[in-house]
Amino acid sequence: MPVESHKYSVILPTYNERENLPIIIYQLINVAQQYDFELEIVIIEDSSPDGTYEVALQLQQLYGQDKIIIHKRGGKFGLGSAYMDGLELCSGNFVIIMDSDLSHQPKYIADFIKRQQETDCDIVTGSRYINGGGVVNWGFTRKLVSRGANFLATTTLGSNCSDLTGSFRLYKKEVLQRIISDVISKGYAFQMEIIIRSLAYGYKLEEVPIVFVERIYGESKLGASEFSIYLKGVWYLLRTF
Repeated sequence: MPVESHKYSVILPTYNERENLPIIIYQLINVAQQYDFELEIVIIEDSSPDGTYEVALQLQQLYGQDKIIIHKRGGKFGLGSAYMDGLELCSGNFVIIMDSDLSHQPKYIADFIKRQQETDCDIVTGSRYINGGGVVNWGFTRKLVSRGANFLATTTLGSNCSDLTGSFRLYKKEVLQRIISDVISKGYAFQMEIIIRSLAYGYKLEEVPIVFVERIYGESKLGASEFSIYLKGVWYLLRTF
């Protein structure tokens, strides 16, 4: 089917992203205009103390309520529930999940759409670990931890996905709806479980190389607690699948 017959919904969870949000919204709108596809942006705002919600409202006034949908939540409830809440508001037949801190570059969405249309796959995931992919502005320790975490997950769980811990993906909406209702893991392990379940359910996955860019504004939300949750997620999936 041609791109113009589809609508793409981008779910953007935000917490303390007031500097990054205007930039990524502009880039998303621009790439949709450049490649001529219909796009809406669903912002899930977790009551950021830095004024992200107020910035989101200004952007909604600028670009229109048909382009930007905002759902403000009462606190910081986590990534998994943000995607669940965002999915309820998506009107597109494809859903894109990505970070709002500019580490995921919107220009790759055109590659995701092209790969999906060429293969009619159910999921397209961006990979840092295939030819053409990579990371920018990461130190040796960060690279080592990321590679190690991904290697542990893929080898332990037997997945052929090269970047199981990645979080920049395109889904057929009905596929994400089916999978997300069964997911148990929290935090960053949530992304990993989605892929493991999708493969177990027989869905088709394709990978596209991306370059991950470390955030410029704000602070990373990946800490020791998230790594602990990740390890628990690997253990849960190992016992389940």
